[in-house]
Amino acid sequence: MVTDIIPLGESAGHRLSENELLRLAAAAETFSEHPLGKAIVEAARERELHLPAVEEFRALAGNGVIADVGNREIRVGAPRLFEEQSISTTELEEEIIRLSEEGKTVSLVAASEKIVGLIALADTLKPEAKKVVEALRRLGLDSALITGDNWKTASAISGQAGIAEVMAEVLPADKAAAIKTLQQQGKKVAMVGDGINDAPALTQADLGIALGSGTDVAIEAGAVTLIGSGLGGVTAAISLGRRVLHIIRQNLFWAFFYNVVAIPVAAGLLYPAFGITLNPIIAAAAMAFSSLSVVLNSLRLRRFSVRVAQ
Repeated sequence: MVTDIIPLGESAGHRLSENELLRLAAAAETFSEHPLGKAIVEAARERELHLPAVEEFRALAGNGVIADVGNREIRVGAPRLFEEQSISTTELEEEIIRLSEEGKTVSLVAASEKIVGLIALADTLKPEAKKVVEALRRLGLDSALITGDNWKTASAISGQAGIAEVMAEVLPADKAAAIKTLQQQGKKVAMVGDGINDAPALTQADLGIALGSGTDVAIEAGAVTLIGSGLGGVTAAISLGRRVLHIIRQNLFWAFFYNVVAIPVAAGLLYPAFGITLNPIIAAAAMAFSSLSVVLNSLRLRRFSVRVAQ
């Protein structure tokens, strides 16, 4: 959600207004698949701004976009995009720091390699996020935040959610590497994501959980897809998975127990000492009871329920 629009310089011979700055940024972001880009476009549509045609578009993974709008090259993205391209951002440095400390993500806008303003967005925390983190903690699981945002923004968001471990300023290509690092520490990692940039990390994780409201690429990469955009299903999926595994172990125990006890008796192990043999009818009944016990035990899953965090 766009929260601040701050024009800075002049473009096309006059100082930009908020609407003109937003219109330029939204035009450049028209073909973007990134949630921040979509939020900028949505803000322009809410103001009923006419977006000029885009002649060329290029997405820079984790940094921003570059597009030809009219006769100008428009750049929209994170401050590091402009640092890498040697475009000075010093005039907006104080605003960038202030907004980042408020937990907002800053996108700078440049026209023809000159900064013309910035747009700040609030990465709104899902209402149930804190409860989900607490529920995961009760399940004995640690939570970590992996994001491309700067450290100040990431720290603010993680603080609101109650997440202690933060990995910020992680480029999309490095998210999978971050997951691998955790795995090399002997941890089993579940990754929750919904964007194109999350797909490699979802694949790398031991368990990839995609939100149903996410991109097709993320859904394809995840092993589990939750319905909708809520996070409450994360704890439900993990609890259900643990319950299923518990039932499977019980079933295996009883299946092996029947065979371990019955096969030696059927083979005559007790006959020399006690004259006991196993009647084929009893053996068949025992096998049927074994199968029945496994089925009935599995049906207990129908009574499984978990309270989803709201």
